Amino acid sequence: MLQSICTFFAAMNGLRVGIGISSFVLAAGTASAIDRFHVDWLRVPMISLAVLGSVLNLLVLWQIRRLRQHPAARWRQMTPGPSKLQIERMQLVLSIVTLILVGLEERQHLIWLRHF
Repeated sequence: MLQSICTFFAAMNGLRVGIGISSFVLAAGTASAIDRFHVDWLRVPMISLAVLGSVLNLLVLWQIRRLRQHPAARWRQMTPGPSKLQIERMQLVLSIVTLILVGLEERQHLIWLRHF
């Protein structure tokens, strides 16, 4: 079972960057276009996708780091290269920035329109 989980996360390696960037773009696009596209049927799904993508990305990064630290995996684990660690840090930052942008957008929405 653990090997299947490892295989799944290894396959998702390329997708993680896409998830992080798309979540960030969805959140940033929502915040910058609030005047033109400020309708609930469009705003709510975009924010939901941004939050879901960011949370999923954070969970995947947490799982990868947890599995790397597991004593049973150390004998077969190669130390990740600097570029891989840099990509993981970028994904972490993008996910956190996305959640912050969504929070700010919802705060402004509450201030301006008095509802979420």
